[in-house]
Amino acid sequence: MSLAAPLPLSTVVRGACPHDCPDTCALLTTVENGRAVRVQGNPDHPHTGGVLCTKVSRYAERTHHPERILTPMKRSGPKGSGQFTPVTWDEALADIAARLGAIAARDPQAVLPYSYAGTMGLVQGESMDRRFFHRLGASFLDRTICATAGGEGLVHTLGGKVGMKVEFFAESKLILIWGSNSIGSNLHFWRIAQQAKRDGAKLVCIDPRKSETAEKCHEHIQLLPGTDAALALALMHELIAHGWLDHDYIARHTVGWEKLRERALQWPPERAAQVCGLPVEQIRQLARDYGTTQPAAIRLNYGMQRVHGGANAVRAVACLPALTGAWRHRAGGVLLSSSGSFPVDRTALQRPDLLAGRSPRTINMVTIGDDLLRESSPAFGPQIEALVVYNSNPVAVAPESGKVVQGFAREDLFTVVLEHFQTDTADYADYLLPATTQLEHWDVHLAYGHTDVLLNRPAIAPQGQARSNARIFRDLAARMGFTEPCFQDSDEQLCRQAYGTKVDFNLLLEQGFAPLGGPEAPFAEGGFPTPSGKCEFFSERLAAQGLDGLPDHVPNHEAAGTSAQYPLAMISPPARNFLNSTFVNVKSLRDIEGRPLLEIHPHDAAARGIQDGSVVRVFNGRGSYRCHAHVSERARPGVVNGLGIWWRKLGMDGTNVNQLTSQALTDLGRGPTFYDCLVEVSLCPAP
Repeated sequence: MSLAAPLPLSTVVRGACPHDCPDTCALLTTVENGRAVRVQGNPDHPHTGGVLCTKVSRYAERTHHPERILTPMKRSGPKGSGQFTPVTWDEALADIAARLGAIAARDPQAVLPYSYAGTMGLVQGESMDRRFFHRLGASFLDRTICATAGGEGLVHTLGGKVGMKVEFFAESKLILIWGSNSIGSNLHFWRIAQQAKRDGAKLVCIDPRKSETAEKCHEHIQLLPGTDAALALALMHELIAHGWLDHDYIARHTVGWEKLRERALQWPPERAAQVCGLPVEQIRQLARDYGTTQPAAIRLNYGMQRVHGGANAVRAVACLPALTGAWRHRAGGVLLSSSGSFPVDRTALQRPDLLAGRSPRTINMVTIGDDLLRESSPAFGPQIEALVVYNSNPVAVAPESGKVVQGFAREDLFTVVLEHFQTDTADYADYLLPATTQLEHWDVHLAYGHTDVLLNRPAIAPQGQARSNARIFRDLAARMGFTEPCFQDSDEQLCRQAYGTKVDFNLLLEQGFAPLGGPEAPFAEGGFPTPSGKCEFFSERLAAQGLDGLPDHVPNHEAAGTSAQYPLAMISPPARNFLNSTFVNVKSLRDIEGRPLLEIHPHDAAARGIQDGSVVRVFNGRGSYRCHAHVSERARPGVVNGLGIWWRKLGMDGTNVNQLTSQALTDLGRGPTFYDCLVEVSLCPAP
């Protein structure tokens, strides 16, 4: 009698996607014999609908990747060499605590945390780590690298990161997809837009790049980078000129109409056409569509605000629904981010009281290249002596990376990196600490593309010696002698503290998600979360700071056509199969993506003797970068698209597109200007 092999013990665990994407999907992870074998979308979560993007559907491959860092490592070669020797957690924690303690004894502001949205989780992203650095008195980090310009634009117009509910886009009759490649970066919204399209809605994509999304919309408006506010003002001009206005809504629910009207009338379509590089009739038709179609909805994403005038552009676009009364309809309005709707108790999570009255300086993460190279001074404060990096890969993702690398290479800079893999940044660590992935820890999430809270339960045990971010900072706090009871909170307790009594934690445990609720048409009767309670066309708060209270077109720092030396504008949108620099080392995704590419229009390529597949040098005064050219009408004439963000070590010369981007900041929000960059491109001679 033969014995059958025992069936594998299989369980399914509910979780949440941790990545920096509006969709924040609900996950189901199938576990067999302690190993995650499948990650899929939860069909019971309406926003996820059982569907995941290509990237996250490969999350098990990422978690069980043969190159995972599974033990603490200490640098054994020169900075940047990527040479490490395994050490115990006790050794690593003791040495890190001693080094940080010695620096803090001189001036704790010489210690800087550096983190962003490698996980969007409230526990692994912004809880125990903040407690630790508050108690230490370290420098604050201004976490601006993605969304602050657009966020400020919304705050000064609508009152917060709020907008229409994403599910009601399905009922819209006109959808403007503005500054977003939804197919690549907002897949679940795209499914909703497709439903609207099937029901007769017109879809218009506004984007300098002919993206996958632009190809599938009824119309593509391919404007020059950084000219979105000019287009929005011209739309306002046409709404006024043709009387396509809801005067009742404007009178009852807005502030500053007369001032805005005066400004908009300075922007006839002819003027905007010149600035935007568009046909005049295309602008007129867009205004006609928007002014005469109800309900009309605008889906913004963050691409449009990564330029000098990014916040003003978002302000201008966010004014449009109030002019036409689109907010009266649940399928009308605008959505950039819904994150302001979530009642997160950040004071409980982050414990700013641990600062004990201290007010450390603030370092902007965008200018880390310059700031790591600064000496001590009265204006700057102490030189940065220690850097603790987690949930980020600044050597790859921060602008002007030549300077970033120079800073990280300082022999006198003590650098600790918490990571899953040996990234470009990890190569410069003095200590490399193994962090858990989303399948191995507790966390709780908000979303910026819908309004459901999600809980993430650990599906498998931590691989190797990996520890969660929260545990690592808890362990470091103990080594530093921080005895406050809040440093004893477990990861699950932190999950419970994030929303307190405002969200039913038992419901999260039971089904993995909890909708926030709220009105279907949040601003149908005004009630904006601004100081006035109205949509603020004119912001008294900005005027009080000596700034323009009205939105305006603010030209790029490096506007197209302003330099003979660098005649091409470059934007650097994400490669479809990566998410920032995450997933670059997942071979199956990298194989789909191929190699680092620069998209260049046939006209610009021909003028430079460049053919499809040619090796080209892209350069400006900040640096140069070699990659392969893709001659394509995805790029508009005069604009090249440097698809990012590849790890530098996988590039032809150990560089990536951020060798060329600048540390200049946006008009509001102190954000980066990645898409505000002039370059020249030349053909590299054959070897």
